[in-house]
Amino acid sequence: MTKLFLKFFESEKAGGIVLVLVTMLSLFLANSVWQTEYIAFWHHHIGSHSLVDWINDGLMAIFFLLIGLELEREIYDGELSDIKNASLPLFGALGGMIVPAGIYLFLNFGTPTQSGAGIPMATDIAFAIGILSLLGNRVPTSLKIFLTALAVIDDLGAIMVIAIFYTKSISFYHLGIAMGIWVVLLILNRLKIRNLIPYLVGGFIMWYFMMQTGIHATITGVLVAFAIPFGNGDEKSTSYILQDFLHYPVAFFILPLFALANTCIPLGNHLIPSLLHANSIGIILGLVIGKPLGIVLFSLLGVGIGLCTLPSDLKWKNIIGAGFLGGIGFTMSIFITLLAFDDTEVINHSKIAILVASLLAGCIGFFFLKFTLKK
Repeated sequence: MTKLFLKFFESEKAGGIVLVLVTMLSLFLANSVWQTEYIAFWHHHIGSHSLVDWINDGLMAIFFLLIGLELEREIYDGELSDIKNASLPLFGALGGMIVPAGIYLFLNFGTPTQSGAGIPMATDIAFAIGILSLLGNRVPTSLKIFLTALAVIDDLGAIMVIAIFYTKSISFYHLGIAMGIWVVLLILNRLKIRNLIPYLVGGFIMWYFMMQTGIHATITGVLVAFAIPFGNGDEKSTSYILQDFLHYPVAFFILPLFALANTCIPLGNHLIPSLLHANSIGIILGLVIGKPLGIVLFSLLGVGIGLCTLPSDLKWKNIIGAGFLGGIGFTMSIFITLLAFDDTEVINHSKIAILVASLLAGCIGFFFLKFTLKK
């Protein structure tokens, strides 16, 4: 494993633990005597947008920039650079998106909530790696790589779902300007301009125009990531410097802030009834059952037809355990929920289902691996 991958893994590990703590804090405050003030705080307007909107549309673009940089590194110089190594997590991620979405649509097709099919497709990489890290040195290196690559590919899938299915209308005028800026950044890359400033300034302007297009502005983060020069990928490369810098701000500021702002859910007496809706059942079954089922079945299919190989230090029971951890949708699933629905009640019901499903998937995955991995 590369030095940067290890740093990424370590920051995600600690970040996952922080996410658990801030979520518990947010739920406590949202159901305390400070409920009204706490919820109102996140919806306080700064300029034309509320605080929660600035976090979801602005800061999360930086999170997707980091995901894009990690994906770029994996493609050029990591596990995804070798098609044989990439194929197993690729097949697993594909199954982990198709099967959960299929289960959700089976229960919700033709209803007002059918647009939530993308919710159980996502994996929260920080939370999943955080749970895996609790198992210590007994976790094989190849399992860490498999789960990380799986989650990164999953996030790419979620980004494509956001861009294709959750865009209601498009302003081609603003899109043309945004794409024009991206082309300029790509030209700077080809001219071997290594200074980060033009890429960051151009990326910010591109984000502004993308905000006006109707396509979710966080897509900008991924596009800008692939415009930033990778070079030979060493510690002096532009991509490495930015990726290295972003690890800790994303893990310990942006994602915890997103969790705080988006899990302030007043539970009241509606917890159990909210879980009985077809939408909630689809999310829970999709994440807890669909995810591991899809990951394992498609991985088996890939190996069976000879397109993938199972690493020598992994067993199929390890893949099953990783599949359950892939069912921790949490921040990514909440993010897609906010795009899928407009109704506040449906959004809150979905968030509760995501929290329950992520907790179940995380616990099952942890204990399954705890009892199946060698000490």
